[in-house]
Amino acid sequence: MTALSAGILEELRRNIAEKVGDGKAEGLVAKPEEWFPDSSVTECESLVSAMTNDPKDRHVLAAAVRGQAHAVVTLNLRDFPRAAGAPYDIEILHPDDFLLDMLDLAPVTVLAVLRAQAARYRREPRDLHGLLDRLAAGGVPQFAEEVRRRI
Repeated sequence: MTALSAGILEELRRNIAEKVGDGKAEGLVAKPEEWFPDSSVTECESLVSAMTNDPKDRHVLAAAVRGQAHAVVTLNLRDFPRAAGAPYDIEILHPDDFLLDMLDLAPVTVLAVLRAQAARYRREPRDLHGLLDRLAAGGVPQFAEEVRRRI
C-alpha cells in the first residue's frame, strides 16, 4: 500500500517547486492522490515521536506505519536505518532494489510500463534506451542495466 500524508505531500510540493515553480508543483503533487486514491493517511502525527529514524524524516515512517505499508522506498537510506522500520515490519528499500523486485515479479508489466512511459514523452528521452539512461543517472543503475539485459 502507498501511504501519503499531508506532510509527505507538502514536502514533495516544496521539493518540486524548487525545480519547476509553484504552479506546476501543485499540479504534480495532486497526481499521487489521483493515482492512489486509497493512499491518504491521517492522524499519523502522534506516531512521529516514536520513530527512531532521522528526525526530519520521521513523518514519512509514521505515515508508513499508519498506512500499514510493507516498505519505505527511498534513495536516502542513511536517514532510514533498517532498524527504524523493523519494529513495524516495514522494510527500508533502495529504489534499485524495489524496482529489481518488481521486474522479477512482473517483467512483462514493468517493461510495458517503461515503454509506455518513454512513448508519452514529448522531449528526450523518447525511447526506452534514453529512459533507461535517465533512470540510471537518477539512482537506479542496476535496474536500468537489468532491463537492458532483458530487452
